[in-house]
Amino acid sequence: MTETHPFQGKVLCDECHELGEGPVWDFLHGRAWWFDILGKRLWEYDPETGERRSHALPFMGSVLALIDDKRQLIASDQGLFLRDVATGTLTRHAELEPEKPGNRSNDGRVHPSGALWIGTMSKKAEPEAGAIYHVAGTTVTRIIDRIGIPNAICFSPDGAIGYYTDSKVNHLMHIPLDPATGLPVGPASVLVDGTSMRGVFDGSVCDAEGTIWNARWDGACVDRYAPDGTHLARYEMPTRRVTCPAFFGKAADRLLVTSCHEGLDAAGRAEDPLSGTTFDLGVTVAGRQEPLFRL
Repeated sequence: MTETHPFQGKVLCDECHELGEGPVWDFLHGRAWWFDILGKRLWEYDPETGERRSHALPFMGSVLALIDDKRQLIASDQGLFLRDVATGTLTRHAELEPEKPGNRSNDGRVHPSGALWIGTMSKKAEPEAGAIYHVAGTTVTRIIDRIGIPNAICFSPDGAIGYYTDSKVNHLMHIPLDPATGLPVGPASVLVDGTSMRGVFDGSVCDAEGTIWNARWDGACVDRYAPDGTHLARYEMPTRRVTCPAFFGKAADRLLVTSCHEGLDAAGRAEDPLSGTTFDLGVTVAGRQEPLFRL
């Protein structure tokens, strides 16, 4: 039987984001970063001091990858950009989908090889309008096509398995990869069919033990799955629309979880007052540092 744990965490940031997403732990500077995609802002949080800052963006950013102590990579609706950590200066790195101006980036994560997986979707969330891309340096390769809302992108510790979902389909998929490159070496298959469960698969992260932590959008929880798809545990959240988890802290042994209020009217937000806030799940996890993106 799946273990269910009541929420024992806390709010890290009470700013209500319309679409909080893309958290990542920056071990180089001891900061957590995440986005309000629709608000066009990048958030920075210091868990040692509790200080947080927001940075305005000229686009809808959704994923931040670490490069080194001076540079970051940001995926957005206008392509891929390098960001100077000290000044915030943005420089175009590569195009993503210039032929699809109605699309934007969504979920993504860096593979252990140093390549980025980044998903795209229609800004109107149209079915099958997006894709998942593999980015190695400036080389962008489409690897999974006809995706509605790409989410749950993460990788086994050895880099041999990739995970992802199309939230419109609600299947958690797994696919064999070349650990040296992060490119698929076989077809994808369904690991978990989520269609009978409340909510949908959203963002995921894979821990050092190979288990998958998944935010259940509209399900008010974070679920933990074994590599074989066994549902190990459910961690309840005090808001329904949780979006993405990330390890954070000096030992990367805590779990930060973003959420959103996108699509809620005034009555819906009143019923779910913590929608859009950012949380510490309140559990100790076998986390991992995010790999650096290789230019």
